[in-house]
Amino acid sequence: MKVIPFFSSEKLLIEKASYGNRSAQQRLFNLHAPKMLSVCRQYLPELQRAEEAMCNGFLKVFKNLKSFKHEGSFEGWVRRIMVRESISYLRSEKKLRFTEVEIDDNLQVYDPAVNDLEVEEIQRLIDSLPDGYRAVFVLYAVEGYQHNEIAEMLEITESTSKSQLYKARKKLQMLLKTLNMYQDGTHEI
Repeated sequence: MKVIPFFSSEKLLIEKASYGNRSAQQRLFNLHAPKMLSVCRQYLPELQRAEEAMCNGFLKVFKNLKSFKHEGSFEGWVRRIMVRESISYLRSEKKLRFTEVEIDDNLQVYDPAVNDLEVEEIQRLIDSLPDGYRAVFVLYAVEGYQHNEIAEMLEITESTSKSQLYKARKKLQMLLKTLNMYQDGTHEI
């Protein structure tokens, strides 16, 4: 028996969902929810908070679906909504705190020990960063935003964005050194 999909293309699925078709909305949600939860989780380490931000983000996706112009990828459009929703969630909890520090713009941070870590360990280290550091780090290093874009999104100055990234990198370096000492057996836990 041949199974015929209800909606053969994402474009048709988006069109149906934009007119309130619940089945199409459910399919879009099921297609994108796992990745979008991962996006929200990068900003909100607690799963329950990340799920709440993701659900609120999908409400905005479905509410504004008719404004999607099909000029870029749908996933990218949804991802931007999830990032903004996660940041709004942090802002509403007054968790984003920023401080400035003078930094060298040419500083390159590389630690070969990162290559030996598992993804879960790296995520755990990123999760341990203060919310402000983590938000800027993820926006810059993971999402690929520039400092001027981050500054606009977080309503901070460009120099604050740079200093938060610098502090996040320094904190991650310190955490990596500590982790490596324990893994090498030079210190007991």
